[in-house]
Amino acid sequence: MSFKVAIIGRPNVGKSTLFNRLVGKKLALVDDTPGVTRDRRVHAAKLYDLHFDVIDTAGFEDAAASTLPGRMRLQTEIAIRDADLIFFTIDAKSGLMPDDRTFAEVVRKSGKPVVVVANKAEARGAQGGMLEAWELGLGEPIPVSAEHGQGMPDLRDAVIAAIGEERAFGEDEEAASDEIAVSEVLIGEDIADPDAEPVYDDTKPLRIAVVGRPNAGKSTLINALIGEERLLTGPEAGITRDSISVDWDWRGRRIKLFDTAGMRRKSKVQEKLEKLSVQDGLRAIRFAEIVIIVLDATIPFEKQDLQIADLIIREGRAPVIAFNKWDLIDNPQELLAELREKTERLLPQVRGIQAVTVSAETGRGLDRLMDAVIKTHKVWNSRVSTGKLNRWLEGILAHHPPPAVAGRRLKIKYVTQAKTRPPGFVVSCSRPDAMPQSYVRYLSNSLREAFDMPGVPIRMALRTSDNPFAGRAKKR
Repeated sequence: MSFKVAIIGRPNVGKSTLFNRLVGKKLALVDDTPGVTRDRRVHAAKLYDLHFDVIDTAGFEDAAASTLPGRMRLQTEIAIRDADLIFFTIDAKSGLMPDDRTFAEVVRKSGKPVVVVANKAEARGAQGGMLEAWELGLGEPIPVSAEHGQGMPDLRDAVIAAIGEERAFGEDEEAASDEIAVSEVLIGEDIADPDAEPVYDDTKPLRIAVVGRPNAGKSTLINALIGEERLLTGPEAGITRDSISVDWDWRGRRIKLFDTAGMRRKSKVQEKLEKLSVQDGLRAIRFAEIVIIVLDATIPFEKQDLQIADLIIREGRAPVIAFNKWDLIDNPQELLAELREKTERLLPQVRGIQAVTVSAETGRGLDRLMDAVIKTHKVWNSRVSTGKLNRWLEGILAHHPPPAVAGRRLKIKYVTQAKTRPPGFVVSCSRPDAMPQSYVRYLSNSLREAFDMPGVPIRMALRTSDNPFAGRAKKR
């Protein structure tokens, strides 16, 4: 049985840096600005031969519950409650601050085992700050440098001493690695047997990213789906910074939801921290299978919304649109007809995309949203046998053959599906470089309609067979 460790402390003491060190990846955003982390993040960690879950938390601040720092503090208190062990982190370079003493009292009252981590111990003058940490009465401070990886053996020994060898070395399940999908010319997963009948596995875990502009209601939507206040929300725009993953069970199926930072227009993103947040969101999109694009129904289809959708389509992810804040709409029927028309006109590259009206605040439309997600995921995984494809191709060529280019007719020999997730097709033709893009789009749209593949990106790759006589000198 694994155990959970919560990293607690005031802002800017290096909690996220320590989290990244234990996880072995740069998952949490790190910057010199205090208060970068706002939501709590959980991930599998390793400290030599110890395997456990580590929780990164927002910096503890003494503030009213209604304010943003107050709501961040509530998330940290939940992390303390869930943890089996607490890493109380201080900045050894600056020494003890009044807030350190206040929060040490909160940690002491929790009754959980505590390890005092004196971070930034590599700095000149850090010895004095480390000795001051004895005043907290939480045990011996462990000097570490999360940035440089110093002091980790001592931290391991302190963990074992705090919770006991039996708990520390309990059995642990292997954590799934967060691999990022790599973009290629024809992206997706290879098909081993093009003629095999497709079988959709509805028991496999599903990865869903939730994206959109700031203040569209992404975190509120995830909280409504999972039925708890897991993510920090509020009227302020741009609360979410890190891309936070949340595990959820929906109708017996395991789902990992990724909340992302709001994406503004590139010209407006000036601060380094916001750039890091957007990059973290892009990573979540590449890792996801389905991407829910949350649009504010009161101001839908801004230019940035379309750019986000185009990015998702180019990455080959399966998009679903959620028109949020539907409870604020006065004329729902008129607006719904207008939104449907705009969706078809503005996103022709994913014709038939699933679009659902929801209200994250009231919980309306969430079941329909998840049904749309599953339907889109099935299409994204769909496969068509080579025989069916070529029978379809015969009809297409008879009805609308490729045009002649420079007086020479283009010939299409056959088509086969080489990839899924998203569906990718290889078209064998005589001169791929001369094939007009308009005819490739015609093939793609006809294929989408014939085999019922609405709302997902379709990839077409043109190939030519090798000429066995190419390069040979002409015999006289």
